[in-house]
Amino acid sequence: MGGDVCAEKEIALMTKLALGTVQFGLDYGIANHQGQTSLEEAAQILKLAEAAGINLLDTAIAYGESEQVLGRLGIAAFKVVTKLPPLPAHLGDAATWAEEQLHGSLQRLGVCSLYGLLMHRSSDLTQESGEALAATLDRFKLKGWVEKIGVSIYNPAELEPVMQALRIDLVQAPLNLVDRRLESSGWLQRLHQERIEVHTRSVFLQGLLLMGRDEIPTRFARWSTLWDVWHESLAQRKTKALEASLSYPMSLPEVCRVVVGVDSAEQLVSLIAVAKTQTTFQDWSFMNTDDLMLINPANWNAL
Repeated sequence: MGGDVCAEKEIALMTKLALGTVQFGLDYGIANHQGQTSLEEAAQILKLAEAAGINLLDTAIAYGESEQVLGRLGIAAFKVVTKLPPLPAHLGDAATWAEEQLHGSLQRLGVCSLYGLLMHRSSDLTQESGEALAATLDRFKLKGWVEKIGVSIYNPAELEPVMQALRIDLVQAPLNLVDRRLESSGWLQRLHQERIEVHTRSVFLQGLLLMGRDEIPTRFARWSTLWDVWHESLAQRKTKALEASLSYPMSLPEVCRVVVGVDSAEQLVSLIAVAKTQTTFQDWSFMNTDDLMLINPANWNAL
């Protein structure tokens, strides 16, 4: 099997960007100093995204008020991907729970169907209720409530057992200059060959890659050499961190969507300007690391 699974490759490059909306519902991101995005700012961000040709929104039930905010603002111009929360412990009926969660999302978002529905915790598909859950996700597709089903992962190692449990259409995974596991593991190419759509996130590592050298929190001091080389290289190449970071996933044909989150309309304007400029991807492979304490933000509280 092969071929191009990125649904809209033939139209503008801007379509490769997807707008992440966790900031609409939570105070999220290490570089976010403004807190949760206001309703007015969120409306302006959506307006700019639509005008630029960005047509997919990424959200989740676990993103605080994000779904409610999107529904209140109106998102008829966009495709939407959301995520089911982790299965509650000792759940008796996974099928009923999943359907209740889905319909709750549809109601909050003010839509009749979703482009994508992902499991926020992929291992739920391989646990005791996994078989029932997988059958339920398939049923959602048959009913037309969801176009694509899949998983959000944190490590490519999660994918093998998931693919044994369910025929997935969509995978969302972290991918950035520091964390290249999806590509280096071979999974990015395999997913493409199996016609599974790939959306990547964490392109700026929660904003860490965009911080000035003196702005990087001291808890990341153990990687001082990496930050020094990064900023020295940016200066030598006369390249902005935003451009260097975004160009990596945008340059990969196997990546269908690059999910980017912003705190303000001003940030989105900058992103759009960079995305519209098709530059040759430079070699930043020296930034790659397998250190899970850095590449997995879930570990940062232990630093």
